Amino acid sequence: MNRPNHIHFAASPAESAQEALEDLVGLYGQAPVERADVIVALGGDGFMLQCLHADRGLPVYGMNRGSVGFLMNDYSAENLPERLAAAEEAAINPLAMRAETADGTLHEALAINEVSLLRAGPQAAKLRISVNGRVRMPELISDGAIISTPAGSTAYNYSAQGPILPIGSDVLALTGIAPFRPRRWQGAILPSSALVRFDVLEPEKRPVMADADSRSVAPVLWVEVRSEPKVIHRILFNPGHGLEERLMREQFA
Repeated sequence: MNRPNHIHFAASPAESAQEALEDLVGLYGQAPVERADVIVALGGDGFMLQCLHADRGLPVYGMNRGSVGFLMNDYSAENLPERLAAAEEAAINPLAMRAETADGTLHEALAINEVSLLRAGPQAAKLRISVNGRVRMPELISDGAIISTPAGSTAYNYSAQGPILPIGSDVLALTGIAPFRPRRWQGAILPSSALVRFDVLEPEKRPVMADADSRSVAPVLWVEVRSEPKVIHRILFNPGHGLEERLMREQFA
């Protein structure tokens, strides 16, 4: 991007993020978000997702003041405008989730990383999985299931033994969480155009919650998930440390 003239800084409540915010505003000033060329997010991946979900159309450059920081750059207060001008941009599409809860309410949300279905009681969930209107799995007994974007494939999906997806690939990962039946199910790779529907079987006995990037609804009767190409999130990374490189490093760590 061009050298920014107006930077808006946003920080998580964490002490280290607030201290960084004070330092950076003192060095570079604080532009109102409506006049900004770029947003600099100070915190961890969760806070980065919050800034992206605000969906102002601005590129977001994260600096890690949290723990994992997969979506973040290393923190440094020096030469920030020059680093922003040299940054690589990754454009990603979120997932769109629609879910109906037991009271008949329809909920909608976007998820940059993943949509998760999770058991909300002591017993395993029972889910029927359909893809583009065709039942592909009549019954999955598990702790839940995850639909992940390539950008989110190294997060919860990877912890659940799901695959890491290359950035730019037009696919989604469908991963079971501790699947019990089918015993050896390894999940699926789906085209990004797929409409995936989960129907909750025995919802009163086996309640299930749905979560879109930590925004939860429960108990759900069904959930539909698809990619949303009309929404584009822009993330900035230091040269040579973009999402593609980070995903590659994760596979050889």
